Amino acid sequence: MSGEVSSTSPVLRTRFATTAEQHLRVLKQYRRIAMVGLSANAYRPSNFAARYMKAAGYRIFPVNPREREILGLPCYAALAEVPRPVEIVDIFREPAAVPGIVEEAIAAGAKVIWMQLGVIHEEAAARALEAGLEVVMDRCVKIEHARFFGGLSTLGLNAGVLTARKTRKE
Repeated sequence: MSGEVSSTSPVLRTRFATTAEQHLRVLKQYRRIAMVGLSANAYRPSNFAARYMKAAGYRIFPVNPREREILGLPCYAALAEVPRPVEIVDIFREPAAVPGIVEEAIAAGAKVIWMQLGVIHEEAAARALEAGLEVVMDRCVKIEHARFFGGLSTLGLNAGVLTARKTRKE
C-alpha cells in the first residue's frame, strides 16, 4: 500500500487526509466501536456496516436514543452510557451533530473519531486531533475493513460467490 487513498473526497485536499496504512492500523489496533446513529432498520447503511463489523469480530455498541436494542445488542441513548473503554466512535449522523459527538468521545476516552461517508466537519476534526484522538473522515469503516481483509461480497462477507471469470455456456 502506498500514500494517499485515491478518491474524490474533499477531505483529501485538507490537512485531515489519511492514508490506507492509517486506516489499516486503526482497524487492527482497536476492536471496540461505538456506532453513533446506528439504525435498527436492516436496510440502512449503518445497520449493514454494524452487522459486518460484528461478524468480523469487533465489539459493537449501538448509540441511538430512539432504540432499546439493535442487532441483539443493548442500545445506549448517549456515548457517555457506553461501557468503557470506547476505542472507535463511528459517526452515522449529519455533520452538524459531529461537534457534540466529538466532545462526548473526548470525555469517554475514545482513541479514534471515524466519520462515515459524507460526514465531514473540519472544526470538529481539529478539536479531536487537539485532544489526542485520531480522525478518519468521509470513509466507511465497513468498506475499509473489507478492502484490507477480503470481505467484499453481496452480503458483506467473503462468501466466495463472486468471480471475475467468464463462465462458458454449455
